[in-house]
Amino acid sequence: MVVPSVPLSCQVCPHVARSLLGACQHAEIDLIAGGKMHQSYRKGQVIFQQGSRAMGLYCVFQGKVKISKLSADGKEQIIRLAREGDVLCYRSLMMGQFCTTAATALTDCIVCLIPRPDFFSLLEQNPQFSHSLLRLMARNLGDAEARLLHTAYKPVRERLAEALLLLDQAFRPATDEPFSIPVSRDDLAALTGTTKETASRLLSEFRDEGLVLTQGSRIMVLEREKISELASMYD
Repeated sequence: MVVPSVPLSCQVCPHVARSLLGACQHAEIDLIAGGKMHQSYRKGQVIFQQGSRAMGLYCVFQGKVKISKLSADGKEQIIRLAREGDVLCYRSLMMGQFCTTAATALTDCIVCLIPRPDFFSLLEQNPQFSHSLLRLMARNLGDAEARLLHTAYKPVRERLAEALLLLDQAFRPATDEPFSIPVSRDDLAALTGTTKETASRLLSEFRDEGLVLTQGSRIMVLEREKISELASMYD
């Protein structure tokens, strides 16, 4: 069981200002708080599955989450990473009843769920919330288009550098203290768009070049600027 560091109240949530719910009024936050639920997930547990019914809007209170999609041949592709304050499943809610992606805990997580009726009530009654949602969808669509082009045209080495930057951003703590990223080679490959063997080989090359430090399944980015230069070579 994951123990929350602060009470799970929307009114005092430390992430509400940077989340989609930052567009809500106090009365609306109170309404959400009265109807929402929260659930703890251990690392590796599925929060929602691709093809399952979209129950509502998910808000990450604690932990990191991967959003992925399975291809027709069963290969996983990680679409994006989510951290505290991010919302999940909004596109599926807008499109219909079923989730178009899956969400899985990358670390121990606490995720809140705003039921469908409350989500659509906000959408209909709060123009600022609707505009914020449209901006979020547009931004994520742009990111997805960029990653699609990178997968098609960027060499794998540069894509791995880009994946490491995404992981570094998602797991970076608020302080400047050193940190390492807990990520399996399977997830690293799914985020890069390559095979596990290729991701492992290239990661070993990065380690030998002094760009990263690896210990088991944990990765520490040592030369962020050099990795950033490598990731942007074909932009």
